[in-house]
Amino acid sequence: MQPDLSVNLCGKKLKNPLILASGILGDTVHSLKSAVNCGLGGVVSKSTSWKPRKGHPKPWLVKIDNIGFLNAVGLANVGIEKEIEKLIRLRKLTLKKRPIIIASVFGPTIKDIAQLAKLVEKAKPDFIEVNASCPHVDSTVKGSFYNSPQAIKRLTEAVKRKASTPIIIKLSPNVENISLIAKAVEKGGADAISAINTLGPGMKIDIKTGRTVLGNKIGGMSGPAVKPIAVRCVYQIAQTVKVPIIGMGGITTGEDALEMIMAGASALGVGSAFYLKGKEVFENILDQMKELMIKYKIKSLKEIKGKVFC
Repeated sequence: MQPDLSVNLCGKKLKNPLILASGILGDTVHSLKSAVNCGLGGVVSKSTSWKPRKGHPKPWLVKIDNIGFLNAVGLANVGIEKEIEKLIRLRKLTLKKRPIIIASVFGPTIKDIAQLAKLVEKAKPDFIEVNASCPHVDSTVKGSFYNSPQAIKRLTEAVKRKASTPIIIKLSPNVENISLIAKAVEKGGADAISAINTLGPGMKIDIKTGRTVLGNKIGGMSGPAVKPIAVRCVYQIAQTVKVPIIGMGGITTGEDALEMIMAGASALGVGSAFYLKGKEVFENILDQMKELMIKYKIKSLKEIKGKVFC
């Protein structure tokens, strides 16, 4: 008998735990549909603001040896009106084989974010993710709430008052105590937590030219290098809250995936692995998970969720 890779996220069943992280395969219906065809359990749309945003100067992404990437897209997006249209088209395109659809929003103030969450419900996403933790945008976009338990609790409460769709709050690793932030989010009424966003910001300099390689000079770090930090964060969050966690950060293999589940994640976000290994990485991760579960006689992911002995 094949191992059971299905998971339950706030009452919604995913055929497997893999969820495409926000913004990885672009910002079009075609790109998201291609992710669906990779057999993922869910997809997260690109984080969206009120108006279209160009983002930072290019280049946006640079590979750091074989350990990951620095990125500084600057939350470029098409704006909420076009985003709603795109998500509606995506839902129609994928009715027969539809993963869960998570709409991601951000804004400069708590009021803006709450109103955006209400508006994006027109597209009927399964979840709304609040991106409260991008590490390389200016003060006109990022509020101070991501590092303040009190502020992020107010943010969560405001979004929950406006929107009836289940809410996911995406947390930053760049905080003094992620457990306190997670607890505040849970008290604010969040239905789930996503962790972690990129680490940093960091910088890379081309010694031939003396110039920084990113157009924005600094960017968030993702990929295999951040996985130990992500695992630690997910573990600490899982020890603190009861809401489900979407664990992400450096997952590129089946072993990485099972490790994150053992740390306490209910589902898994995968992003940078696509840039390292291509679209086939999603199917490879799932195949490797099955092989390892058979090897270690694990019948379902429920058996190992949060089962870590320290």
